[in-house]
Amino acid sequence: MQAEDINKYIQLVLLITISSCSNNNNLTPDQLAQNALIIDTHIDTPIRLVAQKNQNIDLDDISRETDFDFDYPKAVAGGLNLPFFSIYVPARLEAEGTSFEFANEMIDLIDNIIESNSDYFFKVDTSIYLGNLPGQNLIGIAYGMENGAPLEGKSENVQYFHDKGIRYITLTHSLSNHISDSSYDDNKQWGGLSPFGQILIEEMNKVGMMIDVSHVSDDAFYQIMDLSKVPVIASHSSLRHFTPGWERNMSDEMIMAIAKNGGVVQVNFGSNFLINENRGKDESVEYIFADVADVVDHIDRVVSLTSIRHVGIGSDYDGVGDTLPTGLKNASTYPNLIQELQKRGYSTGDIQLILGGNLARVWREVEEYAK
Repeated sequence: MQAEDINKYIQLVLLITISSCSNNNNLTPDQLAQNALIIDTHIDTPIRLVAQKNQNIDLDDISRETDFDFDYPKAVAGGLNLPFFSIYVPARLEAEGTSFEFANEMIDLIDNIIESNSDYFFKVDTSIYLGNLPGQNLIGIAYGMENGAPLEGKSENVQYFHDKGIRYITLTHSLSNHISDSSYDDNKQWGGLSPFGQILIEEMNKVGMMIDVSHVSDDAFYQIMDLSKVPVIASHSSLRHFTPGWERNMSDEMIMAIAKNGGVVQVNFGSNFLINENRGKDESVEYIFADVADVVDHIDRVVSLTSIRHVGIGSDYDGVGDTLPTGLKNASTYPNLIQELQKRGYSTGDIQLILGGNLARVWREVEEYAK
């Protein structure tokens, strides 16, 4: 099949998936969750499994019910078709020189879990078959790398990790690294992207790997927008409008720049990303949880600033501890999000775009550019 034919096939499958229930606005939240393509671009279950492995304790079996935010029963109940498992590399490992090794060990661990549980999970490394996922009992798992430190300044490592299944890279994390300044780090050593970081954008475009602008500094963000020839994603970021002054979230101007680029903002569910009430508070003061309505407030604002085509979900399940909103505590609860979207007047077709259609479009465009 030629590249042009493959692209037409992908578009047809996604169109059929979305159209199959987009004209039916009478679906219940549970029905829509089971029929729609749900893609969550940031789930941190792998680092919890690695922590268990490093402590020499038995790994939780994610094909069964666990205390994790994500496992197979929860995903099936919530209608989740495709989580992006985060290959999270702690920032301190770059200075220790062990980032590359750590990333490979985590990828190998998750590969083995998927292969050992093939009745429940399978690895997804292309956008081609996304439209076939709804209605299956199998959960597809894709990989995104959180922190580009394992690249170690080598352009060829982009292809290396692409071959290992990585489909997006968050360029930095809590500390500025050899690629980019971090939104969390006062040490803005590069004034945005490093010289290698600038080369990296072109290389990721060429290989067909999505660029994740979560965690980067504002200066780095705008440099990425200037350099990337394809749409980018913010895999797990919310809106600075609701958390004034917090650089980790996206400003209105950044959201509009992502829309102009054709990209998508995947809203983070962590309460600290959604509301400002806990910022700067003493730990002895009672924690205030956000709720489902707060998540949809963020979605609403992205839509009002841009359009329905530039927003999705990146929950950060298993990555934000006990800060998840009331009503969205784990992967079984996506129907609660759908219910709130329906209450606010979103059509079935619009909800399908938010749940996964927009991310599928970006992924497809990134792959097509690389062909």
